[in-house]
Amino acid sequence: MSCPRIVLLMVPLVLAPSALGEAAGPSPEPPARLVDLEGALLRAAPNLRPAALQAGLSSWQALQSARLLARPVLTVIDYSLPSTARRLWVFDLSSRRLIFHELVAHGRNSGEDLAMAFSNDEGSLMTSLGTFVTGESYDGRNGYSLRLRGMEPGLNDRAEARAIVMHGAPYVDDGVARKLGRLGRSHGCPALRPAIARTVIDAIKNGTLLYAWYPSKG
Repeated sequence: MSCPRIVLLMVPLVLAPSALGEAAGPSPEPPARLVDLEGALLRAAPNLRPAALQAGLSSWQALQSARLLARPVLTVIDYSLPSTARRLWVFDLSSRRLIFHELVAHGRNSGEDLAMAFSNDEGSLMTSLGTFVTGESYDGRNGYSLRLRGMEPGLNDRAEARAIVMHGAPYVDDGVARKLGRLGRSHGCPALRPAIARTVIDAIKNGTLLYAWYPSKG
């Protein structure tokens, strides 16, 4: 259930927390359009908490304005939901469509069915919150995987050093959830069902935004 140890091939991009929600330069989504976009996405994903989507869209707008993103795809994970719930959403912002709604694991030391603790520390075996930009896909110890760059200093900027990546894992499965009362847990990676992992990774790799939300993060 461990996440792979990888050799870093990319220079991490860092965005100060104060920059999140503060677009630099002209905004690609004027406020009225952003509100309209939010409404369309919530209609497509009625079980997604508005606060989680708002946080994700705010970060997307800031990074898009800073030209740190390549494509209008947004992934939101709501870690306040139990692991047995489908708590990962992937949106195509151009078409305003929900393209995936999936199970996702959290870190072993973040909690049992509910994630209760989060960390940026090496060896914590916990999930990190906040804004990530997706990198390259690669084949690693856990099969087809996706590099993630944490963009918030002190919150998730050690993601690459900790080898926090997205990958498929057999413990992410409805049958496991029924047997254990929860999904299996990773070493902090957002692990997906093996059957869908490659498809999701290919849809979000190379410069899209992933936002891991919890109420305390906002």
